[in-house]
Amino acid sequence: MNQDPDVARVDSLLDAATRAADVLAGTTPGERAAWLEDVADALDEAADRLVSLADEETHLGPGRLAGELKRTTFQLRLFASVVRTGEFLEATIDHADDQWGMGPRPDLRRMLRPLGPVAVFAASNFPFAFSVAGGDTASALAAGSPVILKAHSGHPRLSVATSEIVIETLSKAAAPAGIFASVAGHEAGRMLVTDPRTKAASFTGSLAAGRALFDLAVGRPTPIPFYGELGSVNPAFVTRSAASARAEAIASGFAASMSLGVGQFCTKPGVLFVPAESPIVGLVVAAAAQLGSAPMLNMRIADGFEHSLADLEAHPDVEMLVRGKTADGGAAPSIGRTSMATLLADADRLTEERFGPAALLVEYDDEADLLAAADAFSGQLTATVHGSDRDAIAPQLLELLAQRAGRVLWNGWPTGVSVTYAMQHGGPYPAATSSQTTSVGTAAISRFLRPVSYQSVPEALLPPALLDANPWAIPQRVDGVLRLPARTG
Repeated sequence: MNQDPDVARVDSLLDAATRAADVLAGTTPGERAAWLEDVADALDEAADRLVSLADEETHLGPGRLAGELKRTTFQLRLFASVVRTGEFLEATIDHADDQWGMGPRPDLRRMLRPLGPVAVFAASNFPFAFSVAGGDTASALAAGSPVILKAHSGHPRLSVATSEIVIETLSKAAAPAGIFASVAGHEAGRMLVTDPRTKAASFTGSLAAGRALFDLAVGRPTPIPFYGELGSVNPAFVTRSAASARAEAIASGFAASMSLGVGQFCTKPGVLFVPAESPIVGLVVAAAAQLGSAPMLNMRIADGFEHSLADLEAHPDVEMLVRGKTADGGAAPSIGRTSMATLLADADRLTEERFGPAALLVEYDDEADLLAAADAFSGQLTATVHGSDRDAIAPQLLELLAQRAGRVLWNGWPTGVSVTYAMQHGGPYPAATSSQTTSVGTAAISRFLRPVSYQSVPEALLPPALLDANPWAIPQRVDGVLRLPARTG
C-alpha cells in the first residue's frame, strides 16, 4: 500500500501550476512583487505561532528560529524589490541595421522568461529560510515560475501551517490559482521531478538524496535543470603569521562556527589547517570542551552523525582530542587531529562532510603544503583563509581556493550567509550540481528564467518589456547602450 498521501494530488497540482504559468508569464513585475510582500507580511503576523511550531519539531530554539523567520521575510521583500526594477529581465533591443559590421542584421529583441512550474525540495536544517517560503520559493515566484513544494519530513506540521499561509495570502491577493502548492512524501517528490510538466527542480540536503534526484532530472526524456546544494566541508587555512598574531581569536571563532546550530549548517567549517607548533590546537580543544550537548534536528541525523564520527575515530592516524557524547538525539562537539601527510594520503575519507559538531584539525610543517591541501578538496561551498596580506602564499592560495569554492573568505568564518546581491551560495560539484548559480542572494532568480529572442516580431505582438516605449519603465540595453528609466519620487 502506498504510504505517501499526496501522490494522488500531484497530477492535479501540476495541471494547475501549468495553467498558472501561462498567466504568470503576462503579469507585470509590480504584481509579482506585491504578492511576495503580502506573503512576507502574513508570515510576520503569524510569527509567534510558527516559531513555536518550529521549535517543537526541530529543537533549534525560539531565538534562532525567530531570527531565521525574519531572514525569510526579508528575502521575500528583497526579491520583491529586485522584481520591481525589472533589471532581472535583461531586456535587450537591437534595432534592424543595414550597416551592421558583419552584414545587415534584423530587428532582434531578447529577454528572460519564466521556465514554468518548478519543484522545490525543502531542507531540514533551516525550517523557514530553506523550506516552504524560503529562498528557492521566493526566487522562483519572483521569476514568475509556479512552485510545487515538497515538504521536509523533519518539520511536517510547520510545513502545513506555512503552506496554508502562503496559499491563503496569494489567493487573497488574486494571484493565479495554482501558483503555489505543497506535497509531502518521497514518492510525491519523485513524481514531481520526473513529470514532463515540471521545468526545473531545486534541492538542499544530502549528497546521496540530491544525487538520486539529479539523476532522475537529467535522465528524463526531456532533461531539466536540477539545482542541488549537496554539502560541503568548508576548509579553513591558517597561515603562520595569523597563527602567531591571533591564535586565541582564531581558535574561539572556529569553535563557535563549527558548533553553531549543533554543527548542522552546510557552511560549517569542518577542517582547520594550522601550523604544527601553534597553540591553536589546544585553544580549540579547550573551547570545544566547554560546549555541552544539544539536541540535533532528529534521530536520523543524530544517528548519521554518530556513524560518521565513529569512522573518523577509527582512522589509525587520527587522534580524537575531544570526543563529545552523542545520545538521545543530542550531540556535543568532537575534535580530531591529524597530520598534513595523513590527510593528503587519505583525502577522500578525511575530507568527507560530517553533519554535526565535529571537526578535524590538520597540522602542517611547511606552509607550502597548504597548496597541496587545497588541491585535495573537491568542490566546496566555502573556503577560508586566516592570514595577512603580506603572506607570500596568500595570492596563490586564494586563487586555488577560488577554483574549488563558491565563496572565499578572508579572516572570517563561513557560517552566516548574508542574503544580498553579491552572495554566492553554491560551488563546483559536489557542493552543488550547478556551479554557475546560487541558492542565496538575488542572483538566484536566474535559475528559474530562460532567454528568448524575438526576431522581426511586430511591435503589437512583442512582450511589454521589449517595447521601445518601455511601458514597464525597466532598464533596457538598446543598440548596445544601457538605458535606465527615470525614477520619480
